[in-house]
Amino acid sequence: MSVLSMKGGDGEHSYANNSEVQKNINSHAKLAVVENVKEVIVKLGFPECIKVADLGCSSGENTFLATSEIVNTIIESYQQKGENPPEIDCCLNDLPDNDFNTTFKWLPYFHEKLKMNVKEKCFVSGVPGSFYSRLFPSKSLHFVHSSLSLHWLSKVPDGLEENKTNVYLRSPCPPNVYKSYLTQFKNGFSLFLRMRAEETMPNGRMVLTLVGRKALDPLSKDCFQNWSLISHSLLDLVSEGIVKESDVESFNLPFYNPDENEVREVIENEGSFKINNFETVYGLLFSYKTGRTEVKDDDDVDQSCVFEVVRKRAKTIRSITEPMLAAHFGSAIMDRLFDKYTYHLAQRYDTCATNQRLISVFR
Repeated sequence: MSVLSMKGGDGEHSYANNSEVQKNINSHAKLAVVENVKEVIVKLGFPECIKVADLGCSSGENTFLATSEIVNTIIESYQQKGENPPEIDCCLNDLPDNDFNTTFKWLPYFHEKLKMNVKEKCFVSGVPGSFYSRLFPSKSLHFVHSSLSLHWLSKVPDGLEENKTNVYLRSPCPPNVYKSYLTQFKNGFSLFLRMRAEETMPNGRMVLTLVGRKALDPLSKDCFQNWSLISHSLLDLVSEGIVKESDVESFNLPFYNPDENEVREVIENEGSFKINNFETVYGLLFSYKTGRTEVKDDDDVDQSCVFEVVRKRAKTIRSITEPMLAAHFGSAIMDRLFDKYTYHLAQRYDTCATNQRLISVFR
């Protein structure tokens, strides 16, 4: 947990400069966020103070995208009702090693995006800690938001000793490896829901967005392509004598992309929340704007665009995984590792994985 954070700072390989994909996904969830904020305000009778939590906020500009939408929706709802704007307490949560310094450098940008000058009524704070534990006082939250975080597990699952040369699920792999990942996801997600149930007031709402999978088969190649390329790249460094094979065998990513049924099952079995609406967005996780046009994974593009798209995708994956990889293998190999990754990705460009985003709204 101490190294499960995106790469901080504002350098070339930082999350702040390589999260355009996440920004696009947030735009898909905008309507669900806005609708549920409006509903919770009415349900709660336009309170004088509203407390909002963004869980797994990470760092950079994207941190404040959803928060600004939430605050603006609150302000507009009160204006339409003829009410004075409430005080709004915005709590940004992530693990203690998250780069909160870079995050709060974007605070002036956040204030600029507000539709009226309510700076004196909007309070922003950082809340370090795992969202798999209690973070807030009982019944204190009106609205909870989390984007692209809950597919990260609270820890690497137990029982992965047979997952020798893979950093994640891969076909073929022993059945118990998949079961270990699924069990860890179910346990962690259930715990998350239970903690939020204690912290969220009656009639409060949550909007959660996570990476899922379209295929029912968790060992479909569409479910683990990015992580398989990391495995291939590490094994290349093993063959060159740069990385120990035993180090590869002992490394597994704490990640699981559930299908819709698995998400629904956990929510229904845990029982603290009721599903208000559940939206599944099928599409491609990676799209980029090149110097000429927007390019998506499934577009027919000429070779002059391929390198730029592959390079950007590799930098995105690096910004997500480097802290975990560097903690296990050392930071000295990162450039070489992702040179290998870029090479393998370019070789497989025509078969890049399709991903699914699950947008789930709870009350």
